[in-house]
Amino acid sequence: MIEGRPRESLVQYENPIEISGGYDANDPFKKSFGAKKQQLPPMDTKPSSEDILNAILPPREWVEMGKHYIQYVSHQPASRVDVARLREMLDQKLMERQARESGICPVREELFSQCFDEIIRQVTLSEPERGLLLLRVRDEIKMTIAAYQTLYQSSVTFAMRKQ
Repeated sequence: MIEGRPRESLVQYENPIEISGGYDANDPFKKSFGAKKQQLPPMDTKPSSEDILNAILPPREWVEMGKHYIQYVSHQPASRVDVARLREMLDQKLMERQARESGICPVREELFSQCFDEIIRQVTLSEPERGLLLLRVRDEIKMTIAAYQTLYQSSVTFAMRKQ
C-alpha cells in the first residue's frame, strides 16, 4: 500500500473511493485488505470483461491524511478521441520526464508499460479474449527483457572477473 496519492498514470481509473473507518497501520485486517490478488471466476462460467479487467489491472490503494482510498480501473470504453489523447499524453510525459530516445531508459520503459496497460484495458472492454492474449504478450515481453538484463549483468560480472 502506498502512503499518499499514487503517481499519475496513463491508465484510466475511476474516481477514488474512500474506504470507511479510516486507516490504522496497526490493524491487521486493514493491512490485508486488498492484499489478495483478485482471481478470475471458474472456466465453466464466462467471466465478464469487468472481472477480467479487475484481475489484469488490480485496484490502486493508498492512505492519505489518515484515510484509506481505493481506485479501480475505468470500465468506460475508449473512443477514437481517447486513443489520440493517450498518444499525446505519452509524448508529453516522455518529454516532461526527459526520457532518453534510445538505449536503456527506465522512465521510457515505465511510460510505455503504462501505455500498453491502457491499450490492454481498452481492448479488454471490447473483446475480453483479445485482451487476455495481449496480457500474455505483455508478460512474455517482460520475462524476455528480464532474461536479457540478467544475461547482461552476468556477462559484465564475468568480464570483470576475467580482467
